[in-house]
Formats: sequence, structure tokens, C-alpha cells
Amino acid sequence: MRLARVPGVVLIAVAAAMWGTDPIIRKTMSFTTSATTIVFGEHVILVLCTLPFLFPALRAVFRAGARYVAAAVVIGAGASAVATILFTDALIGHSDFITPVVIQKIQPFVAIGAAALVLGERPRPGFWWFFLPALAGFWLVNQSSPLHPSAQGAVVIAEATGAAVLWALGTVLGRYMSREIEFQHVLSLRFFFGFLASALALLVMNQPAYSNRHDSVLILYLALVTGLLALALYYYGLQRTPAVLSSLAELTYPAVAVIAGIYAYDQHLVWSQWVGVALILGTVTLLPVQRQRKVVEIAPPKALPEPATA
Repeated sequence: MRLARVPGVVLIAVAAAMWGTDPIIRKTMSFTTSATTIVFGEHVILVLCTLPFLFPALRAVFRAGARYVAAAVVIGAGASAVATILFTDALIGHSDFITPVVIQKIQPFVAIGAAALVLGERPRPGFWWFFLPALAGFWLVNQSSPLHPSAQGAVVIAEATGAAVLWALGTVLGRYMSREIEFQHVLSLRFFFGFLASALALLVMNQPAYSNRHDSVLILYLALVTGLLALALYYYGLQRTPAVLSSLAELTYPAVAVIAGIYAYDQHLVWSQWVGVALILGTVTLLPVQRQRKVVEIAPPKALPEPATA
């Protein structure tokens, strides 16, 4: 009941901030474990943790219809498995921590477009007073020389962009599913379909299912803290938050990730980066005091197109 009193956008921002420690943990396994093995290990743990919800979740999604089944598969296989594999490989497969995180700034743009198409959510003029400062803050945080930006490597950019697009679609479709399905069931379905996709990726990439003991402990942390706990808060908050506002709250993730990464590698923020931090935190702090319909026009629920049948 206490959690229910917390604005949904705040829960999403807290969950996203928890994800900020995720890239550092993944980076420490860069020379010992493949991205596919890491993501598979996470999903094994997550499916086991949510197993009591799995069969009720499967019943609920099949009862809701083919559109919801399709959304669950995209969230699980796409946003949970493939996107995480792409992002992890962008981090650990190349000597570049910043670029994969910087590219996550395209998520709000994808989420706004997808939310308009799928959910009928359209930003009102007041929305841009939040969106533009948050985006400017994110740019300042990620670039120590904001007028001379840098990005490295076509492979890193392609992988990080693919992950950002899939995660944005996961936000929108998660909001779509939460209209008919309880948040714990959405969570369980995400992990289940993500497990199936990551298991298939192991076979395709010919990677082992298990790493060493040290990395297994780190994978356990990723699964329980930045996975289970953070995503439970996220989906609970998403039930009450338009997807376009959620995309702004999620900017706490790359901001915290960059700050944590810089200090983990014994670097320091310049003054413009601290200004960026202040802009992001200020925007996220002001969001809960705004009535959602003042910044987002919410149309009646819009159905996804029926999947093609043979």
C-alpha cells in the first residue's frame, strides 16, 4: 500500500537509476565471459525466481488474445534477450564504455513515436518543457566536450542503437500489456520468452551456458538487483505512467551509468557534466507533480494489428 502511494514515474526513475550500475558489472567480465552466456545466465535465474507466476501469466496472456502474446514475445525475446546481448557485446567486446551508453539517448524518440502509434499517447505542448531540458542534460552528462562530441566504432554504434530501439519498444509494449495483465505476469512473461531467446542464441553463437565461479556471482547480482528488483519496480510504476513520460524517467539510467563508469575508471566530471546531471534530476523531480494529461494526450486504447496467420 505504501508503494502504491509513490508516483509511478518515480518508481521508473529509481529502477532506471539501479540499471546505471549494470554496465560496470558487465564490463568487468569482458575478457572471461561472452555476452550471450551472461544474458542466458541472467534469464535462468530470473525464470526460477518468477516460476510461481509463470503458468498464471501464460493463461492470462493467451486469454487476452494473440496481440498480447505477440507483445509478450517482442518484450521477452527482443527487449529482454536480444537487446541485452547487443548492449552487453557493445560494452565488453570493444574498448569503449561511453558510446553504448550515449546512444541510449535515442530511446525517448523511439518511445514517443511508438507510443503515439500503439497507445494513442501524444505529447502536449507542456511535454516539451520537460523533454528538451532532460535531453540537453543527458547530452551534457555524456560528453565532456559537448560542442565536439565523439563516438567510436561502427559495430558499437550499430549494436547500441539496436538495443536502444528494442528497449524503447519494450517500454511501449509493456505499457500496452499492463492494460490487461498484472505487472508480475508481464514480468514473468518477459523473463520466460527472454530465456527461450537467449537459449536459442547460445546454440546459434555456439557459446557455453556456464562461465566461471567469479562471473557467476556477478551474473547473480545482475539478475537479482538490476534485473528482478529493478524491473519489478519498473513494471509496477509503468501501470500508472504513460510510456512517453516513462521514457523521460528512464534517462536516469544512462546518466547514472556514465557517472558511475567515469568514477569506476578513476576519471572526473567537468562542470558541464554536473550541469547535465542537475537538468536530468530536476526534470525527473518535477514530473510527479504534473498531472499526466497536462503533458500527454491519452487516446482510448488502441489495438495492435493482428499477427498474420498461415
